[in-house]
Amino acid sequence: MSGVARFRRALVVGKFCPLHRGHMVLIDAALAACDEVFILSWTNPEFAGCSPDVRAGWLHALYPGVRALVVAHGMPSNDALDAVQRHFTGWLCSEKLGTTVDAVFTSEDYGDGLALALTAYFGAPVTHVSVDQARAAVPISGTAIRADPHAQRHFLDPRVYASFVQRVAILGGESSGKTTLARALARQLATVWVPEYGRQLWEQRGGVLGFGDMLQIGQQQCAREQVLAQQAYRWLVCDTSPLVTAFYSEALFGAVDPGLQQLSQRPYAVTLVCAPEFDFVQDGTRQDAAFRQRQHAWYLAELARRGVAYTLLAGSVGERVARAARILADAATIGVCLAAEEIPHA
Repeated sequence: MSGVARFRRALVVGKFCPLHRGHMVLIDAALAACDEVFILSWTNPEFAGCSPDVRAGWLHALYPGVRALVVAHGMPSNDALDAVQRHFTGWLCSEKLGTTVDAVFTSEDYGDGLALALTAYFGAPVTHVSVDQARAAVPISGTAIRADPHAQRHFLDPRVYASFVQRVAILGGESSGKTTLARALARQLATVWVPEYGRQLWEQRGGVLGFGDMLQIGQQQCAREQVLAQQAYRWLVCDTSPLVTAFYSEALFGAVDPGLQQLSQRPYAVTLVCAPEFDFVQDGTRQDAAFRQRQHAWYLAELARRGVAYTLLAGSVGERVARAARILADAATIGVCLAAEEIPHA
């Protein structure tokens, strides 16, 4: 974009379903050539995994200093007449963003017409700047990525791709093979797994935890999931969930913090429960076999009460991994979809 005249205020419009590296080339070009950039995003109908909240999260994470408006209601359909789309764009700039622009950056053939329409709407010249319309720099489209975001993940920033990673929760009583399964399953799936933060904190504190630590454990476990989802492929294997922390809070302190109770409702695409059939091994951090059985029964009862589907895994580690892998393959085939999580603010 060297040699492009500088503009005061520029506009970038897109569906961003999802926000891919081609969009980033476009936005970066506008940022390099303008004093201020505004971003508008809408689509009607919406696309799975690309809700307004999710798109707003992507834009905030990647471009925290840019003012972006993601429209959730009242927008024209994607097949509306060009004149309707252009008028809506001008109205959003004027009424919702409170601004005019003197440039519009696009990678589409509608850019010239949009610039002319905005010129008429604002009563001042608006220049169209075309950026990589031939898709030479980033040869991809949103349609191709939506067809298989995992195969096209190299066209997505990790913070965007993380929204398409599905989480697998592995639950189980003490000494039931939960951590061993998590590690082995992640290896089988060529992805990463999230260790149990509560156990790590327990070891750091010499086995002394208080009621106030329970909420922190749940929050940290979720935060680690969000970080590691950026390194995962298709699936993120989670050794425990906030539901486990809620059990320990209730078992050890007789109460569960409301914040932790809310976190324990966190949804997972697939939930696996390890059967307590291995010989109980006391490693210095565990209670006893009776506690393990109580813990296992609580999980099954609580999952049933909440209407959460789960699979009970028994047999050797190899048998458990093989069955879990089949379950996940079937889930991928039928298109199991969990609402993409909002990206944490940068």
